[in-house]
Amino acid sequence: MTTAEAAEQAEPTKLSRSSFFILIAGLLANAVGQAFIFAILPPLGREVALTEIQTTSIISTSALVFTFLSPWWGRKSDQIGRKVVIVIGLTGYAAGTVVFAGVFALGMKGILTGWALYFTALICRCMQSSLMAATSPGVTAYAADHSSRAFRTQTLARIGTANSLGLIIGPVLAGLLAGLGLLAPLYIAALFTFIAVFIVWKFLPEGDNTGPARKRAPRLSFLDSRLRVYLLSAIGTFTGFSAIQQTLGFRIQDSLSLTGVETAQYTGAALMVSAFFTLALQLSVTQRYTGPALNLVRMGLVANLIAAGVVTSAQGLTSLLVGMAFMGAGLGLLGPAIAAGASLAVSRDEQGGAAGLITACPAAGFVMGPILGGALYQISPTYPPLFAGFITIVVLSYAMKSRPHLMVEED
Repeated sequence: MTTAEAAEQAEPTKLSRSSFFILIAGLLANAVGQAFIFAILPPLGREVALTEIQTTSIISTSALVFTFLSPWWGRKSDQIGRKVVIVIGLTGYAAGTVVFAGVFALGMKGILTGWALYFTALICRCMQSSLMAATSPGVTAYAADHSSRAFRTQTLARIGTANSLGLIIGPVLAGLLAGLGLLAPLYIAALFTFIAVFIVWKFLPEGDNTGPARKRAPRLSFLDSRLRVYLLSAIGTFTGFSAIQQTLGFRIQDSLSLTGVETAQYTGAALMVSAFFTLALQLSVTQRYTGPALNLVRMGLVANLIAAGVVTSAQGLTSLLVGMAFMGAGLGLLGPAIAAGASLAVSRDEQGGAAGLITACPAAGFVMGPILGGALYQISPTYPPLFAGFITIVVLSYAMKSRPHLMVEED
């Protein structure tokens, strides 16, 4: 046992309040920007004559890049420090958002059209993803470094509220800013993120994991038996979620005969409802829960299964909102439970690697989910949520058979 680990057992530690709010600022800026993208990309794609599959494949392909690089950034944070990696991720996201918006501005002016516009947007989004993949692993590992096992679940649940807040604030702002033009939300997101970069760089204390003396952490695998149930639950959940989320704008626009701006506003409202219930469950359940993380995972999967059923049978906006509320509740249970369960299942020297793998899972879900959702939507609007329900049943069956005591002791 190392001196640091012995000290942790003797005196349980919590992430300081100042560091918590700084990390929240970074994640919140990132989450708001992502909410903007999810709300405006479907109508924006139609505005520049991209097909549904082209639009959703931009998200899917960039998510694939994110999936491969998140674990790498997690391991990199073990070597060069969490703070540096967080700053790289936020800066890459801010700069990439400006470039991505610029590409669509050229498309709206007719300078870039057709496949040239599509591939340019795709390349820019992938380059952005390669850098923004650093943020979440860095933040998660930083929080784990500065909180002992006794407070790990609570700390990571509190950190998770930043994404929920961003997904609540983001759609509201996207709807308001869309009135200024579909690209306005993207430029505002970049500004928010550049401010967050300054805050993190200036005020976040350096972690204790930097320097050449730190040993090289083991390279964790997606097949690691300690993490398997958490990784599979995350990938399955976000595959189904992304299939619903990325076709939600199309379904709302087609069922209500809305304009592009109106679609962004209504889609933003639906995503806001989902995020509100995510936040509510994080505040009311996950921050107070002290049992095995796997139990929360199972509860979250059941909520998502209900959501898929409601969205499939939805006949109007109200029933769609109810379905998104159940989905938000499921994510509110799943997110912190998956992050905490994985963190508690590995040693201190594996925190960065585990954080990188867990961060990669939502992006992995967004690789095939949007493409399949877009393709299935062209057959029937009910097929994407049916697909989500099928995936959830498979994952829930595995989670029910898995053993809840996956925790290992730190050596």
